Amino acid sequence: MDVRRRCERCAGGPRGSRYRRCVLKADPSRQWRLLDLQAIDTRLDQIRHAKATLPQIPAVEAARRELGALETEIVNARTAAGDVQRELTKSDQDVQLVRDRAARNQARLDAGQGSAKDLQALQHELTSLARRQAELEEVELEVMERSEALTARVSELEARRGELVSRVESLESERDAALAKLDAEAGTVGAGRADIVAGVGEELIALYEKIRASSGGMAAAELRHRRCGGCRLELGNVDLSRIRNAPEDEVVRCEECRRIMIRTGESGL
Repeated sequence: MDVRRRCERCAGGPRGSRYRRCVLKADPSRQWRLLDLQAIDTRLDQIRHAKATLPQIPAVEAARRELGALETEIVNARTAAGDVQRELTKSDQDVQLVRDRAARNQARLDAGQGSAKDLQALQHELTSLARRQAELEEVELEVMERSEALTARVSELEARRGELVSRVESLESERDAALAKLDAEAGTVGAGRADIVAGVGEELIALYEKIRASSGGMAAAELRHRRCGGCRLELGNVDLSRIRNAPEDEVVRCEECRRIMIRTGESGL
């Protein structure tokens, strides 16, 4: 079996030293596959981040909030317009009642019905009715102007809503297209991941996933020119000597960031 564990303490490592740990062994070809796996996982992480931070997402949410506020404003404007319309109807009825009474009185006056005193009273009432009608018509005109203004306001708000609905739909379409593109890329990038995982082996994968979970997604990196590809720090002579003397199948880790370091021809050992 080309993947196995041994404990450095049991192999003679000094008790209490920083090298006191279980060492995982894996064929170098399996270790090299971790670089391919890391590249896939890094890109998948980038895609997930891109999906979560699409500019269209907050834009859609902001537009929806604006639309919700506008809907409330439209309801309030319609309610106000309805109230004024009822007020206008009542005002029109009041004017019509005065007009009808004045018409009846005028008809009686024109017909000369009643005594001179009655006719004189009708004449006085007609004068009062005319004055009352003028007052009511003035109120009616003011209410009518308010009704027209509120009706125009409702129309304006509804036009704005139509434009905003179109904007929301456009933003949602852009968001969905961007998400679909990222999903398609994720499918392409991750297509071969399972095969790589199978070729790496369970123990090494378990270590890789554990480190990934605690190290911001990066678990394996190339040791290149004496520098850890994970934390980008240059290794000291002691660590370089330790790695240089380690068997090829030993899985070595950076003492600073604890990531798996993959040795290649450019490691500088």
